Amino acid sequence: MKVLGIGNAIIDVICKVDDDFLKKNNLTKSTMKLVDENEFKTLTSKLKIDQTISGGSVANSIVGLSQLKNSVGFIGKINNDDFGKKYEDGLQKERVKFFYSKKNETIPTGTCLILITPDSERTMCTFLGIAGRINDKDIDLEAIKGSDITFFEGYLWDEGHPKKAFEKAIKNSNKTAMSLSDKFCVDRHKLSFLNLVKSYLDITFANEQEILSLIDAKNFEDVITFGKSIGKLMVITRGEKGSVAIRGDEVVEFGIYKNLNIIDLTGAGDLFAAGFLHGQINNLSIKESLQKGTEMSSKIIQKIGARLS
Repeated sequence: MKVLGIGNAIIDVICKVDDDFLKKNNLTKSTMKLVDENEFKTLTSKLKIDQTISGGSVANSIVGLSQLKNSVGFIGKINNDDFGKKYEDGLQKERVKFFYSKKNETIPTGTCLILITPDSERTMCTFLGIAGRINDKDIDLEAIKGSDITFFEGYLWDEGHPKKAFEKAIKNSNKTAMSLSDKFCVDRHKLSFLNLVKSYLDITFANEQEILSLIDAKNFEDVITFGKSIGKLMVITRGEKGSVAIRGDEVVEFGIYKNLNIIDLTGAGDLFAAGFLHGQINNLSIKESLQKGTEMSSKIIQKIGARLS
């Protein structure tokens, strides 16, 4: 396999809302909030569901890589319930090898409510369910050793069992990549993430907000200086300013595609990572990899949801 993803196995529940809905429910636009099962049910009871689809940040990237004809796999924890079966079927349809045997659990399969406002921004309420209980016994070492790159998501990191799963996977990986996922995750796990980026990850994906927070930077020049100092590959998306990759003294920038009919920003970062990793595993240059990432993210934001087809 080229890339094996390890992440939260989450079913996305997509709904269109207005800004008032966010205000009434004390939700901050464009962020991800963790909720419990009751909160999740209360929120969805007030909404009309547009779409349900197998999701999770890294899983979206892995599906994108599969659609680009790369051999890929995924490890994520699900329950043997309706959403769990739907999740597994969704990956199999996309030709993603799923390295996890579902069991009857007391906690349901994870779900993420994606609320899309008229400005195309998405606000997420995630009930992690069993996905957040991944442990080192769930990690398939043969799958990791047989993959060129193991790709992690910051959303999955937590003290205790998930951390042990991460450590086991990183120790046995040929090459590692990770997305910082969300400023919420960065702020919660700043020291751990900083240690991962400096010492254990070969490739780090972040948006500008996440990386500025991680290193307590005052401006983007500080990010460039930090990136050069660690000597690893850092890939940063900057919204309308495009993207930049830093590896040692090499700093490569790429702009954005203009005049797009933007409908929904869900999955933009996930598909950007898919395009970039596709470039790297197929021996494209860093600039060509940034271009492929931009192409993939440009396509996904012109449709609803985080899957291209």
